[in-house]
Amino acid sequence: MSEVVISAENIGKKYKISHQTKEKYVTLRETIASRIKAATNFSRKSSTNKDTIEDFWALSDLNFEIRQGEAVGVIGRNGAGKSTLLKVISRITEPTVGKLELNGRVASLLEVGTGFHPELTGRENIYLNGAILGMTQVEIKRKFDEIVDFSGVEKFLDTPVKRYSSGMYVRLAFAVAAHLDPEILIIDEVLAVGDAEFQKKCLNKMDEVSKTGGRTILFVSHNMTAIQSLCSSCIWLEKGKIQQLGALAEIIQSYQNQGVKILFESNWEPNRAPGSAVVRLYRTAIVNSQLSAQYTYDVVEKIGVLFEYEVFENDNVIWAGFNLHNSEGINVFDSHSVTLETYSKPHEKGIHQVVAWIPADLLNEGFYSVSIALFNHLVGTTHCHLRDELSFSVVDKGSYGRITAKGDMGSNFPGIVRPLLNWEKTK
Repeated sequence: MSEVVISAENIGKKYKISHQTKEKYVTLRETIASRIKAATNFSRKSSTNKDTIEDFWALSDLNFEIRQGEAVGVIGRNGAGKSTLLKVISRITEPTVGKLELNGRVASLLEVGTGFHPELTGRENIYLNGAILGMTQVEIKRKFDEIVDFSGVEKFLDTPVKRYSSGMYVRLAFAVAAHLDPEILIIDEVLAVGDAEFQKKCLNKMDEVSKTGGRTILFVSHNMTAIQSLCSSCIWLEKGKIQQLGALAEIIQSYQNQGVKILFESNWEPNRAPGSAVVRLYRTAIVNSQLSAQYTYDVVEKIGVLFEYEVFENDNVIWAGFNLHNSEGINVFDSHSVTLETYSKPHEKGIHQVVAWIPADLLNEGFYSVSIALFNHLVGTTHCHLRDELSFSVVDKGSYGRITAKGDMGSNFPGIVRPLLNWEKTK
């Protein structure tokens, strides 16, 4: 078993916060009067503010171990303590309580471009920034060409960086940090900047450093796709404490489930049903192959979106439709009941039930929300439209998974979909 390179035992970090409390708001007349009284009465306190000091624990009772070669994601909402944890591990700040042990050289990329001098050229800043990050001059010379090639700013290498675009600045800064040779690499939200191509390049570089170099990576990001593509395990922080620690897929699901409306079936009484004088929706649900409503589905199960509605007059064209979003708000796809055969075919009066089937082996693991509608596009009429009315979860229960190089099975697929395709082999 690989050795432990980061060990945290009962780590806590406390800050003191000053609060200023003011007296209640007063009118302009009262303010002028009080100032006059204060000027003629020196015994009166001129300040109406009161300061109080509060202890704030940014981190509390953290216990974990990270082994050599692991890529660990750190997730949590704003203010959860992620950046504070990285600063403690980077030795930028000391923990108030607890014990932290590091086994190896640490390189931190907490603020891209820290140590760059705007008046110096790109070439000069490579040497300056490399030295600040702990590289020797021999190391920088040996990796200089790699750094320049990775950054893509060769043409502007002898231009002062104050004339760089923000994207060029970030690419050069990351290139320097990414070519260090530390045992532990700590990265905080560097992928929040830069274009998609650069972000992909960064992820590939970090993946290479972790897997081929055997180095340990601690990666903070709000981008769950980036976390999933790079990391194998995860630390979820909530209000400075560890909410969950361990396998990536389970923690990501739990984290993304926060704030998601868990409602996989809706029913309405006829007099309260959404709709119009033409049609009303009585029931909608996420259903399995037996038409039973449920919330969680295996990746190998087909998933139905059911509509049950009543048409009050003959010869009305009614279309049902829905759109599907993942937990990051990305529109996966839209679908509606219109075909060439039914484009202008009217519904008969009465109650109708339709089900749209999402195929098995299509959606990736995660949480999804469904917005539904009944409409007639021929005349531009929407009878009802319910945003994010339903939700459901897709998990991999082990029916199949990705076979890694070591031969073990895993389900950490990147991307929105994970279709099971037919592969044909010819001689």
